[in-house]
Amino acid sequence: MPLLDDQLEERAPQARAAHEQRVGRALGGASTAAVAVAALLGSVALIVIGVAEGVPALRSAGIVSTALTVLGSTGFLVVQPNQACVLILFGRYTGTVTEAGLWWANPLTRAARRTVSLRVRNLQSEPIKVNDAGGNPIEIAGVLVWRVRDTAKAVFDVEDYEQFVVVQAEAALRQLASRYPYDSYGGNEPSLRSSGEEVDEALRERLRERLAHAGIEVLEAKLSHLAYAPEIAEVMLRRQQAEAILAARRTMVQGAVGLVQMALAQLADSDLVELDPERKAAMVSNLMIVLCGDHAPTPVLNTGTLYT
Repeated sequence: MPLLDDQLEERAPQARAAHEQRVGRALGGASTAAVAVAALLGSVALIVIGVAEGVPALRSAGIVSTALTVLGSTGFLVVQPNQACVLILFGRYTGTVTEAGLWWANPLTRAARRTVSLRVRNLQSEPIKVNDAGGNPIEIAGVLVWRVRDTAKAVFDVEDYEQFVVVQAEAALRQLASRYPYDSYGGNEPSLRSSGEEVDEALRERLRERLAHAGIEVLEAKLSHLAYAPEIAEVMLRRQQAEAILAARRTMVQGAVGLVQMALAQLADSDLVELDPERKAAMVSNLMIVLCGDHAPTPVLNTGTLYT
């Protein structure tokens, strides 16, 4: 048994190395096709000469040569632009042909060849319902731009790399939503709604980490849909409206206070009228009502003195 363990330890690194993409051994298709045609013509000539001269050995050699030529011709393969052909010989990964054109590879790899697209692809996920960091149910969806970078990992390390991308994209969205609140509500805390660039970058990093095992390169990832779940959407809308009203009121009050201060300072500098503290308070009250009121002020004419 120790010998068996040593053999397993020696084979394990080879199995891991097979999952790294490497260049496949392939010959140029044009030159190989010319050789195949010449070999086929020579085989036919041997058969004809063997039959004509009555030499069974030449005829048999021609038949065998023809069979081998036909078998060898099954090794031709065409690689389209932005595609790759993964070569597998008796269950062992032998390499990947990524350059477009006509090629010839070992005919015994024909049955197990895998064609993998290297083109850029889009994935638009369906909206899913999750809970944000605050426990509020929200709907979230994302768009992912990706492509296969390592064909060996995509073919051998996962069962179905396309389905793997779909599942991992949904898992990354769920994890992202659970780490951020939907909105910071005026605070400095990053949120899904207000921190778009930070959230998109976090999504890309999570997807790159998850999809690297399948040889997938993430080119871009961002949120495409974000909303409260229907059961709480109305309540959260009222909350947002209330916060907007409070923010507007806060701005109005700050501006009104500045105007009142400016008015009092200018009256004091101009010596136009002298106001005692009581009248200053009344003036401040009237100005604040006029500046902060929801409706247009109604003027009241005072026919008496300033104090009546």
